[in-house]
Amino acid sequence: MKILIIGGTKFLGRHLIEAASESGHELTLFNRGRFSQETFGNVEQIHGDRNFELEKLVGRRFDVCIDTCGYLPQSVKTSVEFLRESVGQYIFISSISAYKDFREINADENAPLAELTAEQREKFEKIDVKDEVTGIVLGEMYGALKVLCEREAEKAMPQRVLTVRPGLIVGEFDWTDRFSYWVMRVAKGGEVLAPGDPQRFIQFIDARDLAKWTIKMAEENQNGIFNVTGKPFNLSFGRFLEEIKNVTQSDAKFTWVSEEFLKKQNVEVWSEMPLYLHGSDADWQGFLSVNIDKALEKGLNFYALDDTIRTTFNWRNSVEDELKAGISAERESELLKKWHARQ
Repeated sequence: MKILIIGGTKFLGRHLIEAASESGHELTLFNRGRFSQETFGNVEQIHGDRNFELEKLVGRRFDVCIDTCGYLPQSVKTSVEFLRESVGQYIFISSISAYKDFREINADENAPLAELTAEQREKFEKIDVKDEVTGIVLGEMYGALKVLCEREAEKAMPQRVLTVRPGLIVGEFDWTDRFSYWVMRVAKGGEVLAPGDPQRFIQFIDARDLAKWTIKMAEENQNGIFNVTGKPFNLSFGRFLEEIKNVTQSDAKFTWVSEEFLKKQNVEVWSEMPLYLHGSDADWQGFLSVNIDKALEKGLNFYALDDTIRTTFNWRNSVEDELKAGISAERESELLKKWHARQ
């Protein structure tokens, strides 16, 4: 197959390149070239802005287009309307953040979707596509805008769109470091502040698993909407940290502190404590327990947890940048002292 990837050089795109190349597909990347000037073997790269320079693809035909970086509906609309006569299938990488809330545990693809509030819509309308826009920049609007992106794709290419809603994507090249924080912190050893209940389930997906499944779905010309993340109710936070300890041969000792303490100390969920959400927050109780039955029926498979941890650990050790997520060593030490002092 001839596959066009919009984006492709930052995180998931790299894994898509590997998965597609392993299957013998012909790849073309279309991106601005701002993140990386790296070359990927025989992969063709065309540099251009998806909002203004798609004419660089005039006369080209592809079996599949995989859109890895659609954040704004106007950007997706421009791309899909330009490409609809020259590609057979459009794969849009969305997010489970597309759902309205996560009050329901084990919710499937039919759960209510996020919508912009009037205030958010006013803010959104002021966004200029010329600016550097990412999911982080969009903040609370991220999920609702992903929904609008999905709708633009389906409107332009009805019955020819595969909408992929991943959970937290982890592994090599994960620039958010939300998974990597725990790998590197536990590997460092010593007393580790661990949040809340060790029996609470967490959920994420190795980027390699997501990429392999996406390419498989492209080969089968599948369409529709799929949640694609780890198995719900399969991995507890406690087992996750213990597995990191085993893989990295660390001497880490875990001190599990209560939700009440974390709240009192204003510890930020998800950023200071990645993969952690307050168990008492009903609006988020289903965020790490999303139903993936549809994707499993279509052959979603998983690398072993120890492999994901080891791959992440080896990659992160080769990167000199400071971790972009997780609590600082100084704040962790301070909180642990306060925790022990209260007992």
